[in-house]
Amino acid sequence: MTVENGKRPVIELSDIHKIYQMGDVEVRALRGVSLKIYQGEFVAIMGASGSGKSTTMNILGCLDRPTRGTYILDGQDVSELSKDERADIRNHKIGFVFQGFNLLSRTSAMENVELPLLYAAVPTSERHRRSMEAIEAVGLKGRELSHPNQLSGGQQQRVAIARAIATKPTLILADEPTGNLDSRTSVEVMEIFQRLNREQGITLLLVTHEHDIAEYADRVIVFKDGKIKNDYPVTHRRDARDELKILAETPMEENL
Repeated sequence: MTVENGKRPVIELSDIHKIYQMGDVEVRALRGVSLKIYQGEFVAIMGASGSGKSTTMNILGCLDRPTRGTYILDGQDVSELSKDERADIRNHKIGFVFQGFNLLSRTSAMENVELPLLYAAVPTSERHRRSMEAIEAVGLKGRELSHPNQLSGGQQQRVAIARAIATKPTLILADEPTGNLDSRTSVEVMEIFQRLNREQGITLLLVTHEHDIAEYADRVIVFKDGKIKNDYPVTHRRDARDELKILAETPMEENL
């Protein structure tokens, strides 16, 4: 296993191809994608519709398998695992955050956060402790008994992030997590991601079509036509914590 700057790769993709059969037509969604993402990186993935970014995220999240090529996740080759084996990897090593929150409407915030821990067969007392710890980490202490319809969009996304980190995953995959949020709430969500990355060393992959959101990451990977077109460090990274301080000092009418 290679190591860069004292950090090991959490993700290693080597010559990944993905071909879908649509009737008699072959659709080549990925055409030889290779990349490494190291422990503690915060990476934004960008690209137009059909560029291959969503297919890549599905493979990274063990929701799909490559047609050929090798995917090493946290030192384990997961390229050809069965459906059940991939589900086990998802339950223990990957946290997901979606644009639409994907919360269960009839359960409380705490019960939503506990759900992946339930699937992972974590004992009840430990499940409660870890879910409360995650809820506090995203700033929702006191709202753990609230249902999704009692929470704002930003608060619902915080619950989704808490659910993602409750399992203490190796990796968090966030798919357009600010897509349904206003600009200020988007900054609040990005502050949580940056803080988790900075303080807990969580490796984060974020799919976004918004360049200003990508600037919160420390690296950007751009897809085009099933290949990586560009891969570069963010030289002037936005700091959501500083931006929130400025917003707090700005009169509300100026933010409208």
